[in-house]
Amino acid sequence: MNQAQNRKVSHLGLLLVGAVLLSATVPPLVTLASAAEIAEQQRLVDKARLTLLAFAADPGLQAALREWTPETRALFIVPQFLRGAFVFGGAGGSGLLLVRNEKTGNWGDPVFYTIGSASFGLQVGGDVSEIVLLVRTTKGLEEFYHSDFKLGANAGMAIGPVGEGASVHGLAADIIAYAKKKGVFAGIAINGAFVAVADEANEAYYGRPVRPTDIAIKQSAYNPQSLDLRNTATTVMK
Repeated sequence: MNQAQNRKVSHLGLLLVGAVLLSATVPPLVTLASAAEIAEQQRLVDKARLTLLAFAADPGLQAALREWTPETRALFIVPQFLRGAFVFGGAGGSGLLLVRNEKTGNWGDPVFYTIGSASFGLQVGGDVSEIVLLVRTTKGLEEFYHSDFKLGANAGMAIGPVGEGASVHGLAADIIAYAKKKGVFAGIAINGAFVAVADEANEAYYGRPVRPTDIAIKQSAYNPQSLDLRNTATTVMK
């Protein structure tokens, strides 16, 4: 091998070594994207916890929550339900479902969803609401195990009572809805809104593709970062 060939071989070797070192020190774009997605879902989990605490601390809801607690099978929490500032607008957000284990009473890990509705009426400006749905029946809970569904289409839904001495007697709906806008309970129209499983969000949070039943029923997916939210649900719904 002559001197020129030796130089070529040495140069190629240096390039290979450099490529190996670079791949070892620079994380791939997929990993960076996954980290960003996990962080985004964790922010939703943290916001959901704050929403649940705010609802539980509101004097207008405390009496009703005490009555609903024994029969509540699951909680669907939407920390931010955005309504756009359009003449013909829409509304939507991201939410998560916590399901209570019937045997132990413990709350399971969150299942991520998107929620949205179309609006064809006149509206002025945009606003943000917080929503908590109390799922009371098996029929209501099974809706969330579908890939997507329409609120109120198959399982009955009603707006929950608020205020001192609010009574839940006589309400037989599968799902009870509460919404707050600017800290005040409001009768937001979410009946008919579409709810869909956020497959990518669930995969990012649990590190593999999972279905709602894997998380809520089989409990084969777990993320310890949701513990604070689950403990809050235990404290609030006791």
